[in-house]
Amino acid sequence: MNLVFPRLYAIIDPTLLNVSELALAEALAGSGVELIQYRNKTGPTRQFFDVSLQLSKTLGARGVRFIVNDRPDIALLAGAGGVHVGQDDLGVEEARAICGRERWVGVSTHTLEQVAAADRTSADYIAFGPVFPTATKQNPDAVVGTELLRRARQMTAKPLVAIGGITLERAAEVYRAGADSLAVISDLIRAENPGARAREYLAVAASATSG
Repeated sequence: MNLVFPRLYAIIDPTLLNVSELALAEALAGSGVELIQYRNKTGPTRQFFDVSLQLSKTLGARGVRFIVNDRPDIALLAGAGGVHVGQDDLGVEEARAICGRERWVGVSTHTLEQVAAADRTSADYIAFGPVFPTATKQNPDAVVGTELLRRARQMTAKPLVAIGGITLERAAEVYRAGADSLAVISDLIRAENPGARAREYLAVAASATSG
């Protein structure tokens, strides 16, 4: 599968926000971000669904693919563009059975063995990390670094998304290590102007991947 995969993958986590999810999503979409995930590990299911439905409608109208974290049922009901599952969630094929063939299913991996296993599934893309130390997970997996990212790149033709501790200063290095896309959480959300920070990432992506 050869997807034209967006170079920046913004992840919205409500525990880090000082504005609404919708306000942040609109700012990012207005800055050229084409792929946005909503991740809510702590809120009630009803809230997760309501916010996902609102984001799905708003972002879909703007041509932005919206991904729901963990919950293929909510992705289906909200009309999202896909679901992202982790190693402790439903498997890729089970998630796809719920949310359908027309939606993307992405999967998180943390070791080269998991990358190899994910490559054998119908996953539309594979996330690999944490590339650097991260504070957005309570129990983060071991840091993989850019050298393992290069090896992961050699193991799959699927789009490879680097995640974990990525900052603007490190972005070019991660692209050059083979990432098709960077999943960014804190460095976008906590920026004084998330939209402007997103544009900076996209500029780095264009420079680092040209030629």
